[in-house]
Amino acid sequence: MLVSGGAQPTAIGVQLSKPISAMSPGIRRSRRRSVSATPRAIWSLPQRMASTPGRNAAGSRLHPSCSRQRRTPHDRDCWPAQPLTDWPLIKAYHFIGLANYQSLIHNTVFLQSIVFTLKYTAIVTVPIFVLGYALTVFVRSNRPGSTLFRTMIFLPYIVGLVAESYKAVVELQPDSGTANFVLAKFGIVSASTAWLVPTGLALTAISILVVWFASGLTMMLLMAGMQGIPHDVYESARVDGASWWRIERRLTIPLLRRSIALSLIISVVGSFLAFNQFFIMTDGGPGTSTVPVVMSIFDPSPR
Repeated sequence: MLVSGGAQPTAIGVQLSKPISAMSPGIRRSRRRSVSATPRAIWSLPQRMASTPGRNAAGSRLHPSCSRQRRTPHDRDCWPAQPLTDWPLIKAYHFIGLANYQSLIHNTVFLQSIVFTLKYTAIVTVPIFVLGYALTVFVRSNRPGSTLFRTMIFLPYIVGLVAESYKAVVELQPDSGTANFVLAKFGIVSASTAWLVPTGLALTAISILVVWFASGLTMMLLMAGMQGIPHDVYESARVDGASWWRIERRLTIPLLRRSIALSLIISVVGSFLAFNQFFIMTDGGPGTSTVPVVMSIFDPSPR
C-alpha cells in the first residue's frame, strides 16, 4: 500500500521519495513526526520508560515511593526488612531483629487462635464434602425438580456468608429466634437457649451455618467432574452386575480425584481464612475462645 505524499513502506518503516527540505511546510512537519516513529525510536522506548521516574524496565508504573529518585530510608513500601524493625506510624524506625516474631510466639491469643482454627477446620471439612457429594449424587439422577433443587442448594453460596451470618444472629436469639422456637417444639433445646454465648454452642452454630453455606459449592464442583465421566463406563459396570456402592467406590470416586482434591483444598483454605462468621456472630467471644487466626491478625490487642 502506498502512503500519500510520496512515501512508500519498507520492511522496517517508511521511506520518503522526496527529501524533507523539498516539501511544503505542512507536509514537512507531518513527515518529521512520522520519521520520529521509526523502529529505532520504538526499540528505545523501554529504556526511556525505565529512565522515567516511577517506571521499571518493562514500562510498568511503580509506587511513587519505590522510584529510585524518591526512595529514602523511611519508605515503607520498599524496605524488605520491615518485619525486622520497630516502625511506628510517624516516627523513625530502628532495627530490632527477631523481636517481632518472639512477641508473636509469646502471644497467647495468637497461639490459641491457631489451635482453634485447626479444630474448626477439622470439624467442617468432612461434613462439607460428605454433604456436597450426597447432594451431587441426588442431583445427577435427573429426577423431576432436580434443577430447582440444585439452584436452591447453591443459592446460599451466591447470597454470601456475611448476609447469612447477620441472619443467623437474628434467628439464634434466645426467646425470639426461629431456631429455638422450632427446636423447642421437638424438645431438643429450651426456648431461652443462648446459642452464641457458650463456646461449644457457638462453634456448633457457626459450623452448621458454614456447612450449609459451602456444601453447594462442593456439589457444583463434583457435579462438573461427574459430567465428564462417560456414561458407557456406568453402563458396562451395570451389565457386569456391579452394585451402586461398588460403582461409586470403584469408578466414580477414582475418576473424581481431581475434583475431590479441588473441593477439599477450597474447604481447607476457606477454613483457615475464616473471619466473617466469627466476627459477626461471636466477635471472638466468649473471651477469646472463638478467635480464628485472621481475627487475631486483624485485632491483635488483648481482649
